[in-house]
Amino acid sequence: MLHETTDAARRDPNVKDTPSLIASDRVEGTRVYGADGKHIGSIERLILEKRGGRVAYAVLSFGGFLGMGHDHYPLPWEKLSYDQQLDGYRIDLTRDQIEGAPSYADDDDTWYADNGRRVYDYYGIPPYWM
Repeated sequence: MLHETTDAARRDPNVKDTPSLIASDRVEGTRVYGADGKHIGSIERLILEKRGGRVAYAVLSFGGFLGMGHDHYPLPWEKLSYDQQLDGYRIDLTRDQIEGAPSYADDDDTWYADNGRRVYDYYGIPPYWM
């Protein structure tokens, strides 16, 4: 029947988290802390694989002034671990180490097509597509 109401349709659309799941809009803006415990930056966006739905990258941003001129550092999702006490993500690197990682500028629309392998090689993680 076309107009049948499903369980999902009856659920509250404002519920964003479960103990093991989080909505993407709650991840965006979450702070990231380095191995030294210092705040590095925040998750600007998630980049998803279109067909498989996996998180390909979490884009870390820091630097700049008033939201302009900041740097974008795609991180393999597997490098981040959520820390409840910090209410943020931890990474096993320092800001200095991340500053040496592959990054892109605001106006670079072709970056991912040319640099995906470099990101995963830099962080020592097998690429999400393998």
